[in-house]
Amino acid sequence: MVLIKKILSVIFILVTTVSLSAQQDTLRLGHNSPQRALSKETVNINIYPVPVRNNIFTIKCDREISAVKVTNMIGQDIHRVEYKNPLNLSKIILNSPQRGIYLVTISFRDGTRIVRKIMVEPAE
Repeated sequence: MVLIKKILSVIFILVTTVSLSAQQDTLRLGHNSPQRALSKETVNINIYPVPVRNNIFTIKCDREISAVKVTNMIGQDIHRVEYKNPLNLSKIILNSPQRGIYLVTISFRDGTRIVRKIMVEPAE
C-alpha cells in the first residue's frame, strides 16, 4: 500500500510539472492580422527639433502623412490633426504642453501608422 502511494505521488508530481511547464503564451501577427502593418520597406521620418521647444515641431517624411496625433504617456490626446490632402511635411503646434515624453502617431495615406516618442522641454 505504501509503495502504491509513493508511485501515485511521483506520477502526480510529474504530471503537474509537465503540465505547468508546457503552458506558453505567444502572439504572432501575420498576414491575417486585423492590424495593418508597414511592409518591409523603410520609411524615412524626421521629427525636429529634438527636444521640442517653444511648443512647435516639424515632421518630415518620404511618405504622404494623412493624420498626426500626439498623446501623453497616459493616453490622453494632446493634439490631433487630419489632412484632406496628405502632406510630406507637417508643422505641429502644441497648446501649452507640460514638460515630458509624448507619443506621436503618424498615419499615412495607405492606412498604415508609425508611433514615435518625442521629448518636450519648456521654452527658454
